[in-house]
Amino acid sequence: MVRHELPATRDTVVNVFSRDTPPVLTVDAGDSVVVGSLDAAGYLEPMRTPGDPRPRMFEDRTGHCLTGPIAVRGAQPGMVLEVRFGSVRAGTWGWTLAGARDNPLTRRLGVADGPASWLLWDIGDGTATNDRGRTVDIAPFLGVVGVPPVEPGPHSTIPPRAGSGGNIDCRELVAGSTLYLPVTVPDAMLHLGDGHAAQGNGEVAGTAIECPMTTEMTLNLRERAPVPGVHAETPEGRVTFGFDENLNVATGDALDAMLVWLCSLFDLDRTAALALAGATVDLRITQVANDTWGVHAVLPYDAVR
Repeated sequence: MVRHELPATRDTVVNVFSRDTPPVLTVDAGDSVVVGSLDAAGYLEPMRTPGDPRPRMFEDRTGHCLTGPIAVRGAQPGMVLEVRFGSVRAGTWGWTLAGARDNPLTRRLGVADGPASWLLWDIGDGTATNDRGRTVDIAPFLGVVGVPPVEPGPHSTIPPRAGSGGNIDCRELVAGSTLYLPVTVPDAMLHLGDGHAAQGNGEVAGTAIECPMTTEMTLNLRERAPVPGVHAETPEGRVTFGFDENLNVATGDALDAMLVWLCSLFDLDRTAALALAGATVDLRITQVANDTWGVHAVLPYDAVR
């Protein structure tokens, strides 16, 4: 196993997903990588006052500032990329923005007409304190971890995709978690970034505590997985996902994948798996941002004995 270092520089970041982007690092399965990433907007330094325009990596930003792609030798479509997060460390500063977009949710909440509101955060060991003097606990994770869609050309980093991951925004994916992504293109071409020091389920403001991040992860390949699509094993339990513009579809997809996992784990038919899920599985709203509903189903490890 080899340990690689990949800082975020002008030569190692992108703001779109594309299978045509050359890799900035190539690793073997089983290698670990320490990856630096900027905040979602690619700020090169912290704001001095709320909304203060600071230099950014991409002045013509079209999506999240992501580090990558990272190629994994031997990865082929149909395989599964295993991303195991050993440590996820937030930077020392971050920001949160609310009310900056006119959408059904901000109109419903009465904040669509502005002005937008910023919070600036000083991030320490286990907590973050904002410029209004309020402190919250942190639980850092990456909002975006994914591989390119199979179709050629640039693709937005904003919507999460059931077939390739991306802007998953799941607060469960903290250090100690393993995320499983379907390999869509040769060498997998992993992209990651959008560090969140803290976020509630739903990311209801449209942003979390957006911050730079240093992530140590180990990359492996599997020929197959017991569950189709994007799924994870976290410190709390097993997690499956659904993403769609329709909440009912997203919910159904997350639960459908969880039933597959339950059937495999406990040798059940689907109806019996659904009955067991009714007593053990927790459905959570992953995100309401990004013009896509995200739902994740959680099966705690100790729920069935």
